[in-house]
Amino acid sequence: MVMAETTEPAAPSTEPWLELTLICDAAEAEAVAELFASYDFNQGVVVAAADGLAVGAGVVVAPQRPVTVRTLLAAADVTPKRLRALRDSLWLVRQKLWVWSQTRPIGELQVVERQPADWTTAWHDDYDVHRVGYQVLVKAPWGDYAPLPGEIVLELDPGRGFGNGDHPATQLSMQALEATVTAGDRVLDVGVGGGTLTIAAAKLGAGQVDAVDIDPAAVQAAQENAARNGVAEIVRVACGTVGADEPFQGEYDVVVANITAPVVMPLAPWLTKAMAPGGTLILGGVYHETEADVRATFAGEGLAFVRRRQRDEWVALLWRKPA
Repeated sequence: MVMAETTEPAAPSTEPWLELTLICDAAEAEAVAELFASYDFNQGVVVAAADGLAVGAGVVVAPQRPVTVRTLLAAADVTPKRLRALRDSLWLVRQKLWVWSQTRPIGELQVVERQPADWTTAWHDDYDVHRVGYQVLVKAPWGDYAPLPGEIVLELDPGRGFGNGDHPATQLSMQALEATVTAGDRVLDVGVGGGTLTIAAAKLGAGQVDAVDIDPAAVQAAQENAARNGVAEIVRVACGTVGADEPFQGEYDVVVANITAPVVMPLAPWLTKAMAPGGTLILGGVYHETEADVRATFAGEGLAFVRRRQRDEWVALLWRKPA
């Protein structure tokens, strides 16, 4: 067993957050979420139906029914140097939404300041228990659920909104993990977020799970969630990414990167290096329009393509390193 990192996580931030909210049809929610992500406004996206249920696995909303899409931007990141760029980005987002609204029902973008406690309370309204993979379910600390035989239940506190597994990219990654991880495997999760995939890998039998994220708040949330789920002894989480001088080196039986194409493609050589011979790479955050570029990039690293799966506009790609 590998002991958890002994570094104490940073104290929870008391800085306010900017919450971006709009109402649109369920059919447009993924496009709106992708638009937020393209401007880096994606530090936790909630898509909720009118009745407050999170839209994801097990919750079906007719395409023409309205949903609320919310995301966050850390106010602490909005330095004077970035303020102009932020204003420009928000203006571009509003313009794009206005263009869309000419042919489809999309509301006005609302931007309000939220305190950390406000965001946590908002998640209470949208998040209870839902299925993420074939075996894995996620429940909130305030939710009750008696698992059926073979089910694995993760208890995650959404905190400041690092996601609860309801995004199609996370669900595709989870299904691939369930089919790939075997007892004793070494697993590396690049872009840990709140720790959904990391904790699931440990619960699925991995002997060691290392995880990295460039956001210190995500590292803290993942550490706390690992402890909450009783897997802190086999999970290590650190601030960073993959590459020389990054926190975790060596080779892994399974590497998972549920991050968008513009971020993951430059990491291709280092993700490949992190794979043990015969190891598996799961790429889960691939938007369908970027799939061809991603496949060309990783094929160029000498990896063997295994399969693809798609849900809505998101694609997961499975690769294997020659033994």
